[in-house]
Amino acid sequence: MILAAGRGERMRPLTDTTPKPLLEVAGKPLIVWHIERLAAAGVRDLVINHAHLGQQIEDALGDGSAWGVRIRYSAEGEGRALNTGGGSQRALPMLGDRPFLVVNADVWCELDIGRLALPEGALACLVMVDNPGHHAGGDFHLAGDMLLEQGHPRLTYSGIGVYSPRLFEGCAPGAFPLAPLLRQAMRDGMVTGIHYRGRWSDVGTPERLADLDRAIAACGA
Repeated sequence: MILAAGRGERMRPLTDTTPKPLLEVAGKPLIVWHIERLAAAGVRDLVINHAHLGQQIEDALGDGSAWGVRIRYSAEGEGRALNTGGGSQRALPMLGDRPFLVVNADVWCELDIGRLALPEGALACLVMVDNPGHHAGGDFHLAGDMLLEQGHPRLTYSGIGVYSPRLFEGCAPGAFPLAPLLRQAMRDGMVTGIHYRGRWSDVGTPERLADLDRAIAACGA
């Protein structure tokens, strides 16, 4: 699943007329970078949620056949984004009853998606990265392969993870964030993680978008 429903307030005015996943870096929409890497890893079925200017996303990507994938859309409605948790839960009927990969559309990463898996009994496996300058405090502590709420050093969640549908059991439909579910699962000892040290960017502002565009132009992707 690619999470593509955010309004992109920090990216304005670019996102006033273009949904953030369609903003281009190195001449290619952010979401297309993900689709290409997922297809290269053997992923064939994708679900993309959208809200703000969502029809533009459907018009741009179609059924996914241009990349050798099948895309289905979870349309949340203009101005009705359900946040990371609510959006994922709403899409569960399309995702099935097995663990599924979730990728935030507004990150850029060279991770080999094919290496990710959910260990037996875990509810989530998160890809963690070194803390960027704009998030120096990090999110969670990685102890071996287990993620903990507390502890140091801390790492930043990359926006890429594998989840079990069981993570959402008992959640009422509607808008809610994913983080509280993950923290509870960590307290229950059911969240693992990996530390990815390759190139990654949280493309949250026009400045970061421009920085990434220059970096790719300088050294290639």
